[in-house]
Amino acid sequence: MLQVLLAEDHNIVRNGIKMLLETDKDINVVAEAVNGLEALAYLATGAKVDIVLADINMPELDGMMLLKEIKTQYPSTLMVMLSMHDNEKYVTQAFSEGAVGYLLKSVGAEELIFALKHVNSGGKYLCSELSMRLLEKCSQNATRIANNDEVVHDFSAREIEILGLISEGLTNIQISERLFISKRTVEGHRQTLIEKTGSRNTAALIHYAILKGLIQ
Repeated sequence: MLQVLLAEDHNIVRNGIKMLLETDKDINVVAEAVNGLEALAYLATGAKVDIVLADINMPELDGMMLLKEIKTQYPSTLMVMLSMHDNEKYVTQAFSEGAVGYLLKSVGAEELIFALKHVNSGGKYLCSELSMRLLEKCSQNATRIANNDEVVHDFSAREIEILGLISEGLTNIQISERLFISKRTVEGHRQTLIEKTGSRNTAALIHYAILKGLIQ
């Protein structure tokens, strides 16, 4: 049976999650905690805990700090984060710190139970809502990159380098000194960049480069 330690400071939420988990005969909520300190105290007893399911926002010791302590003191114990935060930075931080799962509190009972069993079998799990959101973001980025590929590949590495320096407001002489090339060579690159992009002048060239993502 899968032994779960549930750490959540809101009683109603914690009780609801416990009820959902215990609808499955293979899962047992072996202990409850209202903060990270209580969770660590229970783990210190040596009782068997397979997974710690913990909220990120808890008093005294939050979920992220609890995660760090568990990975240090009880590395064989798995930890799944349960949160209202759908910000990508929380997801990234949780997995980089060693979490094996990240679930929003809006997940249904079936997904919650599946996630715990999945990570217990050796996998990692990101809830479907966040997965679809990240997939959509990746798809948009891929489309943007694909649309810009032809433009990006038309430029040499040196031209991109010079374009960046132009955007910083450097003159031809300053660029030549920075790159240890002649002023004439810089002028040639600048003119080539203007011609390739169809720009009327340097200002239009910089505007074009920003729109195409060539410079920030």
